[in-house]
Amino acid sequence: MQNKLLYNGEGKYMQNDPFPPSEFDEWAETYDRSVSIDQFPFWGYESLLDRIVALAEAKPGLSVLDLGTGTGNLALRFAALGCNLWCTDFSAPMLEKAHQKLPGAYCVLHDLRGEWPAELNRTFDRIVSAFVFHHFELNEKVRILLSLLPRLAPGGLIVLGDIAFCNQAALEQAKVKTGDEWEEEFYWLADESLFALGQVGLTAHYEQISRCAGVFILASIQK
Repeated sequence: MQNKLLYNGEGKYMQNDPFPPSEFDEWAETYDRSVSIDQFPFWGYESLLDRIVALAEAKPGLSVLDLGTGTGNLALRFAALGCNLWCTDFSAPMLEKAHQKLPGAYCVLHDLRGEWPAELNRTFDRIVSAFVFHHFELNEKVRILLSLLPRLAPGGLIVLGDIAFCNQAALEQAKVKTGDEWEEEFYWLADESLFALGQVGLTAHYEQISRCAGVFILASIQK
C-alpha cells in the first residue's frame, strides 16, 4: 500500500482539530458493524452507496477517486464493476482495512484539508465520496470541491453522498426523531449548499435518499 500523510505547511490540522485522525483510527475495527446498524446517521447506508454508484454511471475502465474511503465500502462497489480505483483517507487503520478489501486499488494517506498529494496529480473520470464532507463547514466544503475540478477529466462527474437534509426544517424534524442519538456536525442543507455552490459558478443537483442522507452531483466544467 502506498501511504503519504500530508497536511498544509503550517500543520494547522495537527492541533485543535475537531476531527483528528486518532478518532477514526480507533473506529476502524468496528466501523463496518457500526454502519450496519439501522440508526442515525446510517439510516439507508447501503441504499446511499448504491445510489452513488448508479449516479456515477460506473462501468469498466473508469478511473475513480474515492475521497475518505474509510474501510472501502463504496470503493468496493466500483471495483466490482471493473473501475480502476484510487482511494484516500486520513486514517491509516481505516485505509489499511480498505486495502485489504481492495488489494488492486492505489491507496494514499491524505487529509482532504491539506495539500494535494503528488501521487494523485492526474485526472479522474469520477470523484466520489460517502459520509465525509459533513465534517467540514460549508465554506470548506465549497473550497474543497473547487480544488477538485482540475482533477476531473472532461465529461467527468463528482458524486458525493453524505448526511444531508433538504433544508433546516427537515434537519430539525430529523433531530427530534433521532433523540439522544443526534450529534451536532456540519450536516449539508441542500438549499443553502446549492446556493453557495452556485455563487462560485458550480452547478449541482441534489437527491434525497434517506431521511438523513442524500447525494450531490457536479459535472466537470468543459473548456
